Amino acid sequence: MTIVVGYVATKEGEAALERALQECAQRGSRLVVIHSDRGGSQLSGDAARQGEERLQQVKARLDAAGVEGEVRGLVRGQEPAEDLLEVAEETDADMIVIGLRRRTPVGKLILGSNAQRVLLDAHCAVLAVKAA
Repeated sequence: MTIVVGYVATKEGEAALERALQECAQRGSRLVVIHSDRGGSQLSGDAARQGEERLQQVKARLDAAGVEGEVRGLVRGQEPAEDLLEVAEETDADMIVIGLRRRTPVGKLILGSNAQRVLLDAHCAVLAVKAA
């Protein structure tokens, strides 16, 4: 069994990662952690290094929890939902775990909703985790 989790260094991302680790420990599943970044001019050398360091810390958390898995930092210019869905298909994931945050209706209209896209387009179960 494989679980894919979308990770960003936010309260929502941390909540999703923590829950995914719990699910993997309970089910004996493999975990694939995805951090999606659009890249381009917004991703400076310093930001890229900091992101890589965070992903190494996430990998250390998997190891400390005794969870088999991998951490992927993707910079393909896609929306995070696209990257998450593609990796879930590629790995034949049984579950996707995402973190949620509250948005205003106008915020959803202007920015779109990666969570909604994952919930509607995923080929497998989706566990949506709300940060405390």
